[in-house]
Amino acid sequence: MSDSVYDDVTCIEELSKEDKVEMVVDLYESADAHRGDNVEQMMVIYESADSVRGHDPITETEDTNTKKTQQTRKKESHTADSRFYRLTAVCLGLLCVLLLTATIALWIKLYSLMTSKEQLQTNLTIERDQLQTSYTNLTIERDQLQTRYTNLTTERDQLQTERDALQKRLSELEKHINKPEWRYFNYSLYYISTGKKSWSESRKDCRQRGADLLIIDSREEQDFIEALRRGQNAWIGLTDTNTANVWKWVDGSAPTTEYWGSGEPNGVNEHCVIISEGSKAGKNWADYHCSNLFAWICEKRIFE
Repeated sequence: MSDSVYDDVTCIEELSKEDKVEMVVDLYESADAHRGDNVEQMMVIYESADSVRGHDPITETEDTNTKKTQQTRKKESHTADSRFYRLTAVCLGLLCVLLLTATIALWIKLYSLMTSKEQLQTNLTIERDQLQTSYTNLTIERDQLQTRYTNLTTERDQLQTERDALQKRLSELEKHINKPEWRYFNYSLYYISTGKKSWSESRKDCRQRGADLLIIDSREEQDFIEALRRGQNAWIGLTDTNTANVWKWVDGSAPTTEYWGSGEPNGVNEHCVIISEGSKAGKNWADYHCSNLFAWICEKRIFE
C-alpha cells in the first residue's frame, strides 16, 4: 500500500463514523456517473482503514484508553446512580418513618380524644342522673311543701274559725259575768231563778237566755250546784218524756253519774227531775210531774 493511500486511510480514520457516512454520501451525490465504482472504492478504503486500525498499535492504545474512559465513566455513572438510589431510598425511608410517626401520633391523639369523649360522656351521664335525682327530690319536696302549705292553710282557717268562736264566747262570757245572777264554774256559767215555773217553761226561759237546763257531769259540779241552789228545789235538765224510765239529758246524752235520792225515781207519771231541798248531799235527785212549779237552774257552757 502506498504512502498516499495510508495517509488517506489515516485521515479517514480520524473522522468519526458520522463524518465518514456524510463523506460517503457526498461522494455518492457528486459522482452519479461513477457512483458504482467510487462507492465501491470508498467502501474498500473504509474497510481497509478499519482493517489497518485494528492492527495499528496507536489505534489499539487509543481504543484501550477510550474503553477505560468509558468504563470509568460507566463506573462513575453507576456510582452516581447508586448514590442517587441510596439517597432516594434513605429519603423514602425517612418519609416512611415520618408517616409512621405521624400515623402513630394521630392514632394516639385519636385514642386520647375517644377516651376523653367516653369519659366526658360518662361524666355527663352521671351529672344527668344526679340532676334527675335532684329534680325528683325537689319535686317531692315541693309536693311536700305544697301539702304542708295546704295543711297549714287549713289549720289557719280552723284556728281563725276557733278564734272567732272563742271571741264570740268571750264576748258572751263578759256579758254574763257582768250580770250578778250568773255564776262561773269550770268553763260554764250558771243561773238560778228567783221565780217558779213548770219544767217546760223553765227550759224555755233558759233557752231564751242562751243556755239550757242544767246538765250534771261530775261530782264536783254536783257539789257546786248544792252550794248555788241554797237548799231550794230546782228543775234540772233530766227527763224520760220520750221513753219511760230511759232518762236523758236535754242534749240527748245519758247520765254518766246519777245522784238519786232514796227510793227515786218512783213516780209512774213523773217524767222530770229536780234537786230536792233538805235531801242528803249527793243523793237528792227526785222525779216529779213536769207541770209542777219549781225554781230552775240554767247552764251555759262557755267552751263546747
